[in-house]
Amino acid sequence: MADTKREIERKFEFTSAATKRLPDLTGTAGITAVRRQGTARLDAVYYDTPDLRLAADGLTLRRRTGGADEGWHLKLPVSPGVRDEIAAPLGDDTVPRPLASLLRSRTREAELAPQLRLLSKRKVTHLLDADGTLLAELSTDTVTAERGPATAAWTEVEVELADGTDPALLDAVEKVFRKAGLKVSDAPSKLARALAETGATPPARPAPGPADDTAGARVLAYLREQCEALITKDPAVRRDLPDAVHQMRVATRRMRSALATYRSVLDRTATDPLRAELRWLAAELGVDRDQEVLRERLLTRLGELDVTLLLGPVRARLRIWDTVRRTESRLRALSALDSERYLTLLDSLDALLADPPLRKAAGRPAAKVLAKAVRRDHDRLARRVERALARDAGHKRDLALHEARKAAKRARYAAEAAAPALGKRAERLAKATKKVQTLLGDHQDGVVARDALRGLAVQAAGAGESAFTWGLLYGREEALAERYERKLPKVWAKTARRGAAFARGR
Repeated sequence: MADTKREIERKFEFTSAATKRLPDLTGTAGITAVRRQGTARLDAVYYDTPDLRLAADGLTLRRRTGGADEGWHLKLPVSPGVRDEIAAPLGDDTVPRPLASLLRSRTREAELAPQLRLLSKRKVTHLLDADGTLLAELSTDTVTAERGPATAAWTEVEVELADGTDPALLDAVEKVFRKAGLKVSDAPSKLARALAETGATPPARPAPGPADDTAGARVLAYLREQCEALITKDPAVRRDLPDAVHQMRVATRRMRSALATYRSVLDRTATDPLRAELRWLAAELGVDRDQEVLRERLLTRLGELDVTLLLGPVRARLRIWDTVRRTESRLRALSALDSERYLTLLDSLDALLADPPLRKAAGRPAAKVLAKAVRRDHDRLARRVERALARDAGHKRDLALHEARKAAKRARYAAEAAAPALGKRAERLAKATKKVQTLLGDHQDGVVARDALRGLAVQAAGAGESAFTWGLLYGREEALAERYERKLPKVWAKTARRGAAFARGR
């Protein structure tokens, strides 16, 4: 993969009131010079599946010749007017494997093939500040679209910000353009407009939110939201973007929890196999995420020590240890995403959402059905917390607290999923349960950290290094664990009161 850049732009089109000439932007938002760069002829072939899955999700994949940046370009939406553009060398007309892999969660086994061609005559102008620094590039494109025998033609104006330019410049330019008879384009991209004007229709996206206020509609809307998050985060994980693994893992866990919590809504004979596969995927992603969390925790603990207590090459050993483990964990996560098992899971989720195995409770009012399920999960959490608190300190209590943590996570997700139907009472319960989950999560992270510290101490001793610092950190983690355990009864008491209030409808 050659380059990745953040593209922030705004497209405009001429209205009937426009003179077909662009207004002078000199003096607008710090623009002190407007410099013409000449004209380029661009030939872009856009690739998609036969049913236009990429277009339906707002993604574009093209092979373009002409201009300064000819090559393959994949554009992933970030927010309105903002996309990440990932480029690869021109090569031949076979989609480069790095780009194809970023689209795998959407394309599955479908072939990517040419679907449309855009021929553009582009007049380029640079908008500069007083120092001659590029603020934005303004392009006037005369476009011809070809899709089989169907054609369309139009002219549009595009303003793309240079790196570091304040996005407020686009608002200022839009204000000037409006006075001159231009408007912001209704189409989010050239491809979207070309498809519309040549009669192509990408598959419709499911409407956000439930179709009605039944339990089935609410649960399916939540599952659809999480499934979309999973698919959207797939390319982010492959690109190793910050927090991407965590967010994708959370989506899998939320779906798995919802399928367990709302068994009265969806038939478990159909959903239990899906839960097992979601558990597999979360576990494969979890190795990478857990290593990320562990590294940050150990670095924080080292940073808390006085330099006189850092005996031996502790930072170098930690860095080498982390690099090896992170390489292994990342390969494991990517291997899972490249597997046939993963694609089968995605197809199974699609099938579930398209033809859900609804039970009788699915047709009942959401508030009653969802509240009952949330109470059941909260009661389950209560039993696990009380069981853990009843154990003596040590390994068995650590295991019991970990089981309580998993129950807290499920109870929290259940309340969050029910919040659109139950309102503030579910939101308050989710917030309270999150506090228990966070405390138990900190405790479990400490358990994992102690195991890692012991391993690092053994490695250091084997290499003839001092193990003092690792032992010191181990002791600090033990002290923190004791503090978490002392704090748990008080935090849990507040959550239990919130659970009781929820049960009373408050």
